[in-house]
Amino acid sequence: MRPQGAEQSRVDRRRRRSLRRRRRRVGLAVLAALLAPVLYSYITTMTKPSSLPLSVRSIEWVRVNHGAWLVNTVEHYWYSWNAPSPGGPALKKLPGVGVPVRAVTRPHVVPAKVHRSYRPARIVPILRPALPGEGVWQATGQWVNGAPPILVTTFRPDLEYPRTVAYVAWIDHTRTQLGLYPGRYEPPGASPRGPMEVPAGQRYRLVATFNSGFTYGDGQGGFAVNGQTVKPLRVGDGTVVAYRDGHVDVVTWRGSSQLPRWLVLARQNLPLIVDGGRPNPQLTDSHAFWGYTLGNAVRVWRSAVGVDRHGNLIYAAADLQTASTLAALLIHAGAVRAIELDINPEWPSFITYSSSGGRDPIKLVPNNQQSSGRYLVPDDRDFFAVFRRVAGKTTTVPFR
Repeated sequence: MRPQGAEQSRVDRRRRRSLRRRRRRVGLAVLAALLAPVLYSYITTMTKPSSLPLSVRSIEWVRVNHGAWLVNTVEHYWYSWNAPSPGGPALKKLPGVGVPVRAVTRPHVVPAKVHRSYRPARIVPILRPALPGEGVWQATGQWVNGAPPILVTTFRPDLEYPRTVAYVAWIDHTRTQLGLYPGRYEPPGASPRGPMEVPAGQRYRLVATFNSGFTYGDGQGGFAVNGQTVKPLRVGDGTVVAYRDGHVDVVTWRGSSQLPRWLVLARQNLPLIVDGGRPNPQLTDSHAFWGYTLGNAVRVWRSAVGVDRHGNLIYAAADLQTASTLAALLIHAGAVRAIELDINPEWPSFITYSSSGGRDPIKLVPNNQQSSGRYLVPDDRDFFAVFRRVAGKTTTVPFR
């Protein structure tokens, strides 16, 4: 016969195990109830149409669902810890971009009258000896009125990092028209959102496309097209603008919330990084604006757009850039005013089209995470398009 105390001890142990199991079940049920909305949100977001790979969408989902601090912290330390050391072996050659002018035997269209316009001088090489073709502008894409409206080049912009390559494009404002289009999700609340890609009816005159700025959640930048304010324009922010007569500019916005009649489009992205041909003095302030998700001083892929003293646009993108080095790069390329666009390796894109209809796309920026067909299909983010100028079509951004 077993002692009564031993039997009672076994009963107590069973009761405690049963109580622990019940507590675990209750805990799991509570956890499931808490995670259900999170899982629903994630799964719903991942199954929506998107132009982005799953990994990038997952990171963006965390960012917009109160996890920006986590993504920003991880990115900051990741890029800081993995930043290459200065110096290293010199490059022996630069990536080939564009088509050398001497190799162009005939333009796509030879007009009856050739209009001569300003052509930028070679970007003076910073590192010596210069590499073949460094800073030399090359034609790319289609010709307009007897000359290429887009010129591209590469050069090494940083003495400390001699293997860094800057990819630069120059856009002749006298031969082109700038367009701005909402993407599938950016900017939020866009109406009309349009095709979220280059309109099919305008591709016959498409010559280039390039990425826009930060998401609205990150940059809070204003956005206006065809007299419609999607996001209010903020006084003091750097702004890409296009006028009804077709010319473009990059300015500090000083206007009111009432859109002026001359405005065709406006896209803001933080204060200017270059103004009056000089870098913004706040660029060295780590608590300022330009890429606060990474900090002004973290070296990462960055892109920017500026305007030269003749009113032509200059686009630039390069790896291992801080806000300060990006500004120096734009100034060296000829910009008198400029704003930073998107940053991080998955976003910079500059694409030209060698044939009408958006055919034969060529990537200037070697972004392996984006295809050369980006913006010819619906894209998640807003973007700029550059069209061959046609008389009477500069007063609005065409959505068809």
